[in-house]
Amino acid sequence: MESIKRIALVAHDNRKNDLIEWVEFNKGNLTDHSLFCTGTTGSLVEKTLGDDYKLTRLKSGPLGGDQQLGALIADEKIDLLIFFWDPMSSHPHDVDVKALLRLSVLYNIPTACNRATAEFIISSPLYNSNYQRIVKDYSTYINRTV
Repeated sequence: MESIKRIALVAHDNRKNDLIEWVEFNKGNLTDHSLFCTGTTGSLVEKTLGDDYKLTRLKSGPLGGDQQLGALIADEKIDLLIFFWDPMSSHPHDVDVKALLRLSVLYNIPTACNRATAEFIISSPLYNSNYQRIVKDYSTYINRTV
């Protein structure tokens, strides 16, 4: 993982305002990094940050954005996942959300699901440093016969 991070920013509808407040507060910490956002979250982040930021917008979560993000994680093109999800509401694409979180664990991606964890990640000395992520080899699980 290079010192310039590729950061995924995602938020469920009831958490979008929380994420946008966090983005606004951390504008300076996000400047040099590449941002990836799903759907509406991406347009809100763009509006908040302006044109000076490297931002890639994916599809809306329910329309495949979560899966696009999962593919980027699997291809090791995402370094951090900031996902303000709403634990109090059911979502029609819950399976995609679980898959995204599963991939972030599988590929050992630092993942924040709330503001406090996002603050700890972004304030870590590792945030602006090179870091060697260790990804466990799960092929023995996949090739195992049941």
